[in-house]
Amino acid sequence: MTPKELGGPKQRQILEVLLLRLGTPVSKDRLIELLWGDRPPAAALQNLESYVSVLRRGLQPGAGRSGPLRTANGGYVMDGSAVDLDVHRFELLVEQARHRPADRAYPLWCAALDLAVAPLLENELRCEWVERQRELHAARVLEARVSAAETALELDRHGEAVQHARTALEEDPLHERAWTVLVLGLERSGRPVEGLQAYDRCRRVLDQELGCAPAGAVQAAHARMLRSTAAAGGELGQLLSALLVLHGQLGDTDWIPGAQSPPAREQAALVLQAFLGRSLGVAA
Repeated sequence: MTPKELGGPKQRQILEVLLLRLGTPVSKDRLIELLWGDRPPAAALQNLESYVSVLRRGLQPGAGRSGPLRTANGGYVMDGSAVDLDVHRFELLVEQARHRPADRAYPLWCAALDLAVAPLLENELRCEWVERQRELHAARVLEARVSAAETALELDRHGEAVQHARTALEEDPLHERAWTVLVLGLERSGRPVEGLQAYDRCRRVLDQELGCAPAGAVQAAHARMLRSTAAAGGELGQLLSALLVLHGQLGDTDWIPGAQSPPAREQAALVLQAFLGRSLGVAA
């Protein structure tokens, strides 16, 4: 059914309100408030009833009041059993996923997210109630995406966990649970350099926007990745080892891989100085 067949923007908005409240009666007073705000016309009630009549003729021709759009409790309701709506299916899948073990929940999270690929009422006119519904739905989608990321991490599906977390952070860069999944997922998938980069972005964003530090689990992962990268050898490993020594995070028996003797702090400083010298030389 095309927007033109619905009869106009008011009829379309009535239908959208009833669909978003699928199965729940919406009073005529509430519909008038949503359609016209605090300045309804004198004939608002008659206009509303006329719009609903047009909707009925378009949605259920010949069925009168016996179709999915029904009168109920001084208002109107869309029969949930007669309508297949992506938003409703999304919410049902999310509710099911919340009460399943991880291996059974993860496919449900993914199926729910597949139904939420576009903003709610993307082509609708701009008005306050639509914007509010978009915000609420976007928040539910974000929560589902973070839950999918956490579930994937629990199932050791690290690559998928990282992808879900990255997408969630594009929507909300301050989401601490998403940062936790991203850093832990990169660590557990053997990508410590990317994990260290993600930790640094997380630390800067949270400090600048919220004035707080990353969660303890993220800080612990950061320390582990520093040590594992240092132990891996190579120039980066040597540099990190030197930095850890200078910051007191490596003991006297720990040193740059391949070194012949335990380090003095002076030796660590020389490694750092040599690295900076090479970097400045390249820059010059």
